Amino acid sequence: MIPTPDLSHLSAKDYDHVYEPAEDTFLLLDALEEDEKELKDLHPSISLEIGPGSGCVSAFIGKILGPSVLYLCSDINPHACTCTRATGTQNKVTLDVINASFASPLTLRLKHAVDIILFNPPYVPTIQEEMSDAQDKCSISGSWAGGMDGMNVTNIFLEHVEELLSERGRFYLVAVAENDVPGIQERMSKLHGLRSDIVLSRRAGREHLFVIRFIRDPSRSKG
Repeated sequence: MIPTPDLSHLSAKDYDHVYEPAEDTFLLLDALEEDEKELKDLHPSISLEIGPGSGCVSAFIGKILGPSVLYLCSDINPHACTCTRATGTQNKVTLDVINASFASPLTLRLKHAVDIILFNPPYVPTIQEEMSDAQDKCSISGSWAGGMDGMNVTNIFLEHVEELLSERGRFYLVAVAENDVPGIQERMSKLHGLRSDIVLSRRAGREHLFVIRFIRDPSRSKG
């Protein structure tokens, strides 16, 4: 069993600004551990996490894959960037952090080059104004406020996954039942040629959480 990364360096004050790891985080860690052998067999060069928050997930996959991988982390919240760097240092994993929206500054350089993409998005259905305000202010509420169906932020990034993903790459997405998981899977297959499986699912209070794994479907072409 791979231990959860050490987050003892983060304080309650940090969690006033950055999402504290919770059931959705731990489900993603469990999914990555479930795929440990396949991830190692992939011999990845680049891992990209969108919205790392505390840095827990990238530090965890860094423990799985070791120092030969470039671990990129992009977050719009500057506090999250600071915490992610510190978590990498605390766990002896080098995390390269970018304060940006999605992977915008690196999209062209990373075209079809990312072997592992990780995204635990703001998936909670909220009013549109709350989602927009959270994103504009780059605040902690941006880590959960997802708009009307919880998919506003996710939908933007889903349009860029195929162009980032390497030939043998894997994309791990956290979602809840309200996001319409079968609909996400169907859309990514039809529009982007990415087939998918549910790695793990779990109920946590009122939420039914899923981790979806996407890979290229060799029998399908985009469009």
